[in-house]
Amino acid sequence: MDAGRNGQEIEPSGIPFGKGAGRGATAGPRVDDMSDHFIAPVADGTSAASVVPVAAYEPPYYAVVFTSVKTEEGGREGAAGGYGETNERMEELVEKIPGYLGMDHAGSPGGLSITVGYFRDADAVEEWRTNAEHRAAQRRGRAEWYERYTLHVAKVERSHGFEREHG
Repeated sequence: MDAGRNGQEIEPSGIPFGKGAGRGATAGPRVDDMSDHFIAPVADGTSAASVVPVAAYEPPYYAVVFTSVKTEEGGREGAAGGYGETNERMEELVEKIPGYLGMDHAGSPGGLSITVGYFRDADAVEEWRTNAEHRAAQRRGRAEWYERYTLHVAKVERSHGFEREHG
């Protein structure tokens, strides 16, 4: 492997294996006022330059896909109940899990929200799944914030990326 820009390892094809920041978008409109996540550019026309997906990592690793629709109360601007604070706390916690690689998030104007967390191995996924604060937030989410959700855990066996050269 060679060293690419920003110190990332690159495979012979020139695709970097991620060692960068673990967050998705860093600018643009938010999903809602209770979230610190941003709407994907396909949802609102935001410039593609304002979003940065999690880098491609050397497989195998795991992707945990959480797709949800909030309740009216959970999605309402300024709603009581602590969704925003809990979401922020969960992001702080997951970043401390050894083997956590990052997170991508997208939301649609219609209320569908998709978060994909990436983990190096099944042990990291299990540590996140069984974290006591995370379990409490899950119970509260089912009781208060979510109309419905699905969760998928997948082993990633192939991964690559592309980035257009600007300049």
